[in-house]
Amino acid sequence: MYINATGFYVPAGRVPNQYFLDVNGLTSEWIEKRTGIKTRSKAAPDENLDTMSKAAIQNALPKLPYDISEVDLIIAASYSPFDTVATPAHVAQRDYNITNAKALYLSSACSSFMNALEVVEGYFAMGKASKALIISADHNSAYSNESDPKAGHLWGDAAVAVFISKDRYSENEGKIVEIYTQGLGHIGKGPEGVHLRPRKGGIMMPEGKDVFVNACTYMPQNILHLLEKNHFTLDQLSYFIGHQANMRIMSNIAKQLNLPEERFLSNIEELGNTGSVSCALVYAQYVDRFKKGDLVGITVFGGGYSTGACLIQF
Repeated sequence: MYINATGFYVPAGRVPNQYFLDVNGLTSEWIEKRTGIKTRSKAAPDENLDTMSKAAIQNALPKLPYDISEVDLIIAASYSPFDTVATPAHVAQRDYNITNAKALYLSSACSSFMNALEVVEGYFAMGKASKALIISADHNSAYSNESDPKAGHLWGDAAVAVFISKDRYSENEGKIVEIYTQGLGHIGKGPEGVHLRPRKGGIMMPEGKDVFVNACTYMPQNILHLLEKNHFTLDQLSYFIGHQANMRIMSNIAKQLNLPEERFLSNIEELGNTGSVSCALVYAQYVDRFKKGDLVGITVFGGGYSTGACLIQF
């Protein structure tokens, strides 16, 4: 599988740490020290999951080597729907007249994009699709409770569009070497670690310590598993992109793997935790940096719990 084009949309609005002092009593210094976040992106009142998704697609189209109407599989990957019936996949199908595509919605918390990638792999293997569009978007500010001192200050909004084909279209495309995912609902606090219940406070993370410990365990473990399975060494990994939940998690992983800071790509300082979008968004933001011979590792950990990783080679 090959990544043909990526596009993204990040709302212009930014919420600084200082905002939360009067909202949940947390100081800017406290938030930055414990999360690495200085500001977070916030959608405008007239923006939603669908508008952000469409903007991400528009951003990708100039780089797409074929007409979007050739796409035969559209997956919306998210946990924060604008409409629980019609999804960004179906909206995109209508807006761009993609008449021959299957369209579906997939949710597995912050692992949603990685699981969508694996679903694309399955459709390609079955011969049921050959060109796919994954739209990963989360409108966290529509669900977050800013007064919650445990997690109300974490969330950002964004969308990313990733076009993938079974066959290569150019030498500059990243080849997806392998994808690995795993459900972890049976470990630790599992389904109660992070949850989204609009009638009971929206997005909540009552078991932050448990999330932290397991994220620090499974994200590096996934990358090491894929590297070993595909006969790569850690030294051959050009860039590491981890789920943008907390910079302390990235620092912990960097120490575990003994990887230099310059190999870690991140956007959490400015955008906060953008949910299932975060890793794909970092990839899309830095894609022009990747050159022939680079090996990029992406690894995620999501509430519920779920986890996964993939290797992309240029």
